[in-house]
Amino acid sequence: MKFEKNAVLETHLQKVVAEHVLVQGHPAGLFVLFVTEMWERFSYYGMRALLVNFLVSTIAQQGWG
Repeated sequence: MKFEKNAVLETHLQKVVAEHVLVQGHPAGLFVLFVTEMWERFSYYGMRALLVNFLVSTIAQQGWG
């Protein structure tokens, strides 16, 4: 009985592992995670740079307007 359970479990695990999508040896979701993190940082640092430029511009120089 125990051997049968191990065999069933092993075939199930082989089937599950075979269903995973790999891209260049990595899970496909890893690329989604990377791109999301990249754009999040891009927008954060971009807004931070705009805020610094806005705060540095003086009223005497007519600011941004």
